[in-house]
Amino acid sequence: MSQTHRIILFSLWTLISGYAEDRVRDLMSRYPLIDGHNDLALQLRKLYNNRLNHINVNNMSNIATDITRLHAGHVQAQMFAVYVMCGAQDKDAVRLTLEQIDVLRRMCTEYKDFELVTSLRQKIACMLSIEGGHSIDSSLPALRMFYQLGVRSMSLTHTCNTPWAESSSKHHTFYQKQNNSLTSFGKAVVEEMNRLGMIIDLSHTSWGTAEAVLNHSKAPVIFSHSSSYAVCNNDRNVPDRLLKKLKNNRGLIMVNLHTDFISCKKEANISHVADHFDHIKKVIGADSIGIGSDFEGAVRFPKGLQDVSKYPALIGELLRRNWTEQELADILRQNFIRIFDEVEKMRDQLVWERPSEVQISMEEVKNPCRLVLRPPSSSCSSPNRSQLCTLLALVLLLSNLILLQ
Repeated sequence: MSQTHRIILFSLWTLISGYAEDRVRDLMSRYPLIDGHNDLALQLRKLYNNRLNHINVNNMSNIATDITRLHAGHVQAQMFAVYVMCGAQDKDAVRLTLEQIDVLRRMCTEYKDFELVTSLRQKIACMLSIEGGHSIDSSLPALRMFYQLGVRSMSLTHTCNTPWAESSSKHHTFYQKQNNSLTSFGKAVVEEMNRLGMIIDLSHTSWGTAEAVLNHSKAPVIFSHSSSYAVCNNDRNVPDRLLKKLKNNRGLIMVNLHTDFISCKKEANISHVADHFDHIKKVIGADSIGIGSDFEGAVRFPKGLQDVSKYPALIGELLRRNWTEQELADILRQNFIRIFDEVEKMRDQLVWERPSEVQISMEEVKNPCRLVLRPPSSSCSSPNRSQLCTLLALVLLLSNLILLQ
């Protein structure tokens, strides 16, 4: 090939690449991204002990997320995870969850580029999602209070089982599930989330729990950061049979960018990520797919997708694979907006239902540190009060004898 031919080919490639970049930029300007999962709050705790006054969230080069790069990545809305480690289960998970809600609410209030929202009727920017049902300490009142504080989604488990739902992880076994991956209390959690208008997240749940929830929930559910098991056979991913149930539920799978879940290896590239989108589209269609990056939670990301500014590269790859602009608009934001809208419509249909007062049994929790308040018995037959009742009867008898004298 002559030098002239090389120059012509290079010029054509540059022209085509420039056109593709302009097309992606135009598309994402019209349909900015709603990302389903980001663990920025986890990094704020680990690196800065939640001391926002000591950092500038506009520029944080030591992690993958900051305001400058969110703008560069055309991210208009981010579901920020409220994450507490499983080691806090049955201990101080509720307190730690409240502290993570606090730091996210402060961040989304103090920085003008963020806006904390709780409904799609407002401008979307910052949304709160609890990662792991252990954060509610098996308490529906705690769930309701988190909703009042702005939480609009919760995954039922993280890497540990709860007393009422099963995790996909085999690393933590605080509560072993035998035949029931979603207990009666777990179903009560699902029902209360439907009533509140809180999005149910099945990422991190076992396939058994996911299937049980898909059968029980009245509202669409999501996998906020999971990928295709058929492409990468990691238990955190979703098999085709569950994808089909998700389709029937009108739910959404938001593809995770963590390398281990994309290629099942320590390295991956953008093409590997696009393979997941292609497969899921083939099985259930583009109207059931979103993006849930898992930045700040996972540790390895595909080459070319290392931080929140790189989303245009993924959209460019899908364009090259002949995804239509409407399909890309759907995965960028329209599908999630539909989910949120349908969850809120179900909430409105259930408006006359009273808050659930279902309580979990102590036998299920198995936590010796849990304080149990029981109504006082009005009968003297209680074993703990029999001696007191006998003594009281003797006192009354003696009093009557003294009065008779």
